[in-house]
Amino acid sequence: MEFTSEQRLDDAVLEREFILGEIPGILWTPGSGSGSASVPAPLILLSPPPLGLRKTYPRLVARARHSAADGFATATIELPGSGDRPRWPAAEQALADLRRAMEAGEPVSDEIIDALILPLVDKAVPEWQAALDALLSLPEIGGPVGYSGGVISIGTRLAVVEPRISAAVLFAGSFVPRAMFEEARQVTIPLHVLLQWDDEGNDRQAALDLFDAFGSKEKTLHANMGGHIGVPQFAGDAAARFFTRHLK
Repeated sequence: MEFTSEQRLDDAVLEREFILGEIPGILWTPGSGSGSASVPAPLILLSPPPLGLRKTYPRLVARARHSAADGFATATIELPGSGDRPRWPAAEQALADLRRAMEAGEPVSDEIIDALILPLVDKAVPEWQAALDALLSLPEIGGPVGYSGGVISIGTRLAVVEPRISAAVLFAGSFVPRAMFEEARQVTIPLHVLLQWDDEGNDRQAALDLFDAFGSKEKTLHANMGGHIGVPQFAGDAAARFFTRHLK
């Protein structure tokens, strides 16, 4: 991991951009960071939507500041094929097929969903694990570790294969391949799932079925009226309290 820039945000959060191989990312730490904190901070991995870090930065930094106020470090990485990373023709074709079906008012087929989501999960999850290796080697970062965000299938896979993640907040706002339901049954960590009831283009029933499939003994579904980006502030506050319970 190589840090490429550093700035202090006006609320004393230290923001550092980094490169891990070819993967760009951002680390936010409370206080002065750079190893000077007396106690290593617990870590929350902030997974962005596949729109690029530049486009989603305002939302990510707002979540990072909120988490820093609670004593958490947070980090994000660019997803494969997003932002400034190399284009991914197969994913772009799958996205084009998805948009064509939705614009035509046709059902989105399992084949389109699989082509769009499963390769992304296969690529993104090992990259998150490599980022976690690097982040936990820093003196200012410690465990336990939480995961927050979408694509929900990425979070589901990580919850199964990555034992260092102790709890997860998942955003039910993306298509779910049928294969992920079997993986969901293997999830055992505490979960807090956010669902926007009127999320345009999202299969609400699939989101409810996935929540039902999760094998966790502790799982909470927090559903609110509204569209994809209309998550109310109090829902974010509830997610923050969930992490405070499980990571401190």
